[in-house]
Amino acid sequence: MTKHALDTPQFYLTAPAPCPYLEGQEERKVFTHLVGEKAPGINDMLTNGGFRRSQNIAYRPACERCRACVSVRVLTNDFRPSRSFKRITKRNHDLIGEVVPNSPTSEQFSLFRRYLDDRHLDGGMADMTVLDYSMMVEDSHVNSCVIEYRKRGPDSGITGKGEGDVIAVALTDILQNGLSMVYSFFDPAEDKRSLGTYMVLDHITRSRRLGLPFVYLGYWVEGSPKMSYKSRFMPQERLEGGHWLRFED
Repeated sequence: MTKHALDTPQFYLTAPAPCPYLEGQEERKVFTHLVGEKAPGINDMLTNGGFRRSQNIAYRPACERCRACVSVRVLTNDFRPSRSFKRITKRNHDLIGEVVPNSPTSEQFSLFRRYLDDRHLDGGMADMTVLDYSMMVEDSHVNSCVIEYRKRGPDSGITGKGEGDVIAVALTDILQNGLSMVYSFFDPAEDKRSLGTYMVLDHITRSRRLGLPFVYLGYWVEGSPKMSYKSRFMPQERLEGGHWLRFED
């Protein structure tokens, strides 16, 4: 790849494909590569412009007849948990999240496979191998981290680490103005914990502690059950017409 390509993103358009969120619709994406020393800054800029990251690719929907995918970010300083959110936090008081190196482990992949097989067997990631997972975690030129969630142990208050099996994992980008949840997964056997929601709540807390105003949740798609949960985290901003607009409860 030339130096020009490293310094100036080159954008490409995918061919039409069936939409994974809305039946009967087709999706297209515009994408670019995130490589080189400028990748962190470009990732920041593109995320603020409604892009998402997957490995070393930043992409955004570019559908011809649909604008249902809307970028969402939670306003961390103004966020106040509802009673149901407080119950979920209390339900998971015995967990602790630890930031670990961006190095894939067999334990993570085993959990990842159980999650896909239970929740997304017909999804686009269903056939991912251990090599694919490794690339998802490691193949990055941007500022990112992995957070593992385990149960608290007797020494967790001292070490800041949990004990036992990992039951949830989040791959997260660290931006200048927030945390972007790239992908998260959890043990389907722990369904009663509402771990997906809990990890979002935990990221809101982490972002606030870091003095960062936003948690980016990716795309909210009205009419898609898979994405409906994102509208619960209020207040939030949605990117519409090139502008971030605030939405309340």
